[in-house]
Amino acid sequence: MSDTPAPGKRAAAREVYSSEDFGRRRLPRGLTLRALVPNAITSAALCSGLTGIRFAIGGDFHAAVLAVMLAGVLDGIDGRVARLMKAQSRFGAELDSLSDAIAFGVGPALILYLWSLSAVPRFGWFAALALAVCCALRLARFNASIDLPGQPHKSAGFMTGVPAPVGAGLAFLPLYLWFASGLDQFRQPIVVGPWALLIAFLMISNLPTLGWGALRPRRAIRLEVIALAGMLTVALLTEPWLTLVAICALYLVLMPAGLWRYRRIRQQRASMTPSKPEQT
Repeated sequence: MSDTPAPGKRAAAREVYSSEDFGRRRLPRGLTLRALVPNAITSAALCSGLTGIRFAIGGDFHAAVLAVMLAGVLDGIDGRVARLMKAQSRFGAELDSLSDAIAFGVGPALILYLWSLSAVPRFGWFAALALAVCCALRLARFNASIDLPGQPHKSAGFMTGVPAPVGAGLAFLPLYLWFASGLDQFRQPIVVGPWALLIAFLMISNLPTLGWGALRPRRAIRLEVIALAGMLTVALLTEPWLTLVAICALYLVLMPAGLWRYRRIRQQRASMTPSKPEQT
């Protein structure tokens, strides 16, 4: 009888790794070469968010906010690049969530704490911690439900709660006002702390918020939308902080409109669903 194990047993034996084999055997092939591009963009977003913390430690809050905004731009690109290159992977999804938790949760929380909330360490740290934790909880909820069918908000083109990048941008609203006006009233912890808590609540709430899928301009006004995008770019270049204040205000105003529109869509779907006949 031969001592050579059968092919099936050899395959099973290769799955068993002892502590002495760790680091010596090659891991199974994972990411393809084209998958490196979107994951590199996600890594750049993570590094940009962390660099914002470094700028805040040095007292350069303008650069800190811009670094987090750059992370938001990169975060909006990586998923689209992955879809265009057909390079979606579970690794990329997990890396994206970890990057978002740090760049849009930990980063803004520490920036706000160093800018304002450190004046009242106990309450200030609680508010900053709530912002970071709620961002992580939102991303965990998103990962847990990403494969579930029949998500009501997603199927209607809406998101559940405020997305992490949008939440980071909204959390910086007192900073935008301070940059634009120079008034120290916007830097008071009594203003920044409750605002951070409100944004933290909105991120983990079940409110349906407008997503890109719900924004479908009519054909009659698409040229106007293109012109508006160009004017918005010019406004960001000339008066960035006031423009960001206006964008935040517009988003907050549209939240009740999004809730009303979602309820209307639900009512329409409920009316179109045939009722089951009663059993006798």
